[in-house]
Amino acid sequence: MPVTLTLPPGRAADALAEALHALGPHIALRRAALRVRDARPLLMALQAPGRGAYLFHGLRPEDVSDIAATIRAYLAAPNGWIGDARPCGRLRFCLKLRIPAG
Repeated sequence: MPVTLTLPPGRAADALAEALHALGPHIALRRAALRVRDARPLLMALQAPGRGAYLFHGLRPEDVSDIAATIRAYLAAPNGWIGDARPCGRLRFCLKLRIPAG
């Protein structure tokens, strides 16, 4: 199942976008405006058809292995709803918002 990661445009997100390309072909990377009140840069949205959506903030390029772990947990979770976020590493502290599948 393809997973879409959305990062904001601009130089601040370029290094993370470059690191995410290494995660493989099952990742669709988009660049689009992401704005959330009181969010810390750098923002990233995680979503897939029929699954919950997540918004993370305060990310950095060094988080790529935790992002990969989060994607594995997301794909393994029913409807993408991660019940135990410990395998997600630092990303569990960067979660800003999650939206259940509609």
